[in-house]
Amino acid sequence: MFRSLILIVGLVFSFNAMAEKVAALSVQQALMNSKAAEAYRDKLSSEFSSEQKQLSDLKAQVKKIQDEIKKGQDTQSKEVQDQQRVQFQKAYGEYQRLGQALQQKQRQREEEFLKQMRPKLDVVIRSLIESGDYDMIVSKEATFYVKPELDITAKVVELLDKQ
Repeated sequence: MFRSLILIVGLVFSFNAMAEKVAALSVQQALMNSKAAEAYRDKLSSEFSSEQKQLSDLKAQVKKIQDEIKKGQDTQSKEVQDQQRVQFQKAYGEYQRLGQALQQKQRQREEEFLKQMRPKLDVVIRSLIESGDYDMIVSKEATFYVKPELDITAKVVELLDKQ
């Protein structure tokens, strides 16, 4: 037991001696905060604008039908109420289907963007390591706490934007 404790303490001290320049990086945040990501989001926004409009129109239609159902609960016949409920269910189902399809398309396009940007990010990280600025770069998401001065995400975004 005592030997293991000495070994662990020794490893910790040797690790600290070896890795003096440690930094943390949020890869996803760096990629998504870059100018390339902003331009890509703008492109997607214009590309999906007609589908977004259609989704917005469906949402308004669903709300209108829902309001009509509430208004007519006491005054309309059961048949009319049933028709409105069916109409509501159809419109709401279409709204959900279109919304999910649009979200999936957007996720796929975001993944494509991340794959496209990954080689550029790798070049930036490699250049930081080769410059001798850092002995170790760890994933910010894999840490419990990182001092703000050790977070190089903003620096990586800046370097990505220069490429």
